[in-house]
Amino acid sequence: MEDNKKQILAACNAICKDTLMETLEIEFIDLTDEVLTAKMPVNKRVHQPDGVLHGGASVALAESIGSAAAFVFLGNNKVTVRGLEIAANHVKSIKEGYVFAKAIALHKGRTTQLWQIRIENENGDLISLVKLTTITLHK
Repeated sequence: MEDNKKQILAACNAICKDTLMETLEIEFIDLTDEVLTAKMPVNKRVHQPDGVLHGGASVALAESIGSAAAFVFLGNNKVTVRGLEIAANHVKSIKEGYVFAKAIALHKGRTTQLWQIRIENENGDLISLVKLTTITLHK
């Protein structure tokens, strides 16, 4: 599992090149049988005007990791995944450091998937809680 895990994480990070994920410096860092985890730095590049993490950056992180998790856990490279609906609750602000997003499947259907993404700070405090619905499309 460890070699396969490293390959999957490397593939997830490789597809971020020249995308919004690279711009936001999102990095996929861990994978278990049930959870995909990524991190994103919090700095002036992702701040809103008052100096805290912009909710839009959190939502971009959540959709990025949720869509990647759907693709990884489907285990089928002949499909593509798109977000259908996303809802976010931002419960705590953060000015600097890193946020960590963990995508956990609530429903793993063949066509649609429902994901919960917890975005936490380095101390494990909840920053945002996001629900993402994805759809699987055949290429």
